[in-house]
Amino acid sequence: MSIPTLYIFSGLPASGKSTLAKLLALQTGSIYVRIDTVEQGLRDLCNFKVESEGYRLSYRIIRDNLALGVSSISDSCNPIKLTRHEWQEVAESVGAKFVNIEVRCSDCKEYEYRVNRRECDVLNLDLPNWQQVQNRHYEPWESDVIEIDTAGQTIEASFAELVEKLGV
Repeated sequence: MSIPTLYIFSGLPASGKSTLAKLLALQTGSIYVRIDTVEQGLRDLCNFKVESEGYRLSYRIIRDNLALGVSSISDSCNPIKLTRHEWQEVAESVGAKFVNIEVRCSDCKEYEYRVNRRECDVLNLDLPNWQQVQNRHYEPWESDVIEIDTAGQTIEASFAELVEKLGV
């Protein structure tokens, strides 16, 4: 049995991370867990303000799958050192590998356009507007991370770059 991998996607809303994460899930046969979906499900079902619960629940779901030998993809903003470290601990706790992937769009005009025109594919989720995305707290990376800048290229080109960098 091969050692499973946790692909840890990070980046601000509308950067292209969910699209790339889904494509990678299809290519690798990994399970896909999107924090937005988990958090909105908790809001809808439990009717309470969600803070870190979506991450904590997702850690458990992904850990179970990694322990079974199933590679997994976490799709979240993952904006702070704490959550980045916790994702890595999930993989390490079951002897899995992990890869950090940061997706961004460096062209402000293109990025604003994406934020303003994207459609939501998570039932009942309110998407952030451009001002909210700009004001979002997001700490710079201090460890190894594969960087994908989606500005000025198609999603196919961005995905090809990701696959090449991952070697999958």
